[in-house]
Amino acid sequence: MRIWLKDSERRPDPEPVETDDRKAMLVGIVVWVVALAVLLIFIEPLDAAGNLWWLWAAIAGLALGLIGLLYTHVRRKKSSR
Repeated sequence: MRIWLKDSERRPDPEPVETDDRKAMLVGIVVWVVALAVLLIFIEPLDAAGNLWWLWAAIAGLALGLIGLLYTHVRRKKSSR
């Protein structure tokens, strides 16, 4: 196996694959919503153990997922023009 190939020996780069990233974002958002719901059910023991930051981590994950969903939606609109 050679590490370096001459340009004349290289095959052309493949075409990029079209994907729908919004589906992956939606799955992640659903997971964060479920995690948030479970944490809200057990909020008292969570607070007693000093792990209330888990709740904020779920909220941050949900917020970042929504931002990512918005970004991929806008990017998809721009690329379809």
